[in-house]
Amino acid sequence: MLFSATAVRRLVVGALGAGAVSGGMLVGALPSASAQPAPPPPNCTAADFSGVASGVSAASSAYLFTHPDVNTFLTGLHGMPHEQIRTEVANYLEMHPQVNAELRGIRQPLADIKHRCGFTPEDPDGPNFP
Repeated sequence: MLFSATAVRRLVVGALGAGAVSGGMLVGALPSASAQPAPPPPNCTAADFSGVASGVSAASSAYLFTHPDVNTFLTGLHGMPHEQIRTEVANYLEMHPQVNAELRGIRQPLADIKHRCGFTPEDPDGPNFP
């Protein structure tokens, strides 16, 4: 099957035109692609946080089961206003420095990942909470 010169010209012009339109769309899309937020640092994904948090949770549970006095104290805070809980916990930890150190040690992996991944100290689960 032979094409006429006019048909070949139309085919070439159409291909070039389609390429130009596609290229223009690609170039137009590039600024929006670069405007997307940078990916998180390595090991700072939701899965990483979840894994660390579950480890901290399991260690906290084990600690409380093996320290019934601390478990009883923390359980007794249920239903209190948030600010009162903060005050009670701060006072308890000040009077029990060993418990304070042990709980901080348990929570340290969570504090570490939050620090490494750019969370601020104002984060409610950050390193400043027991």
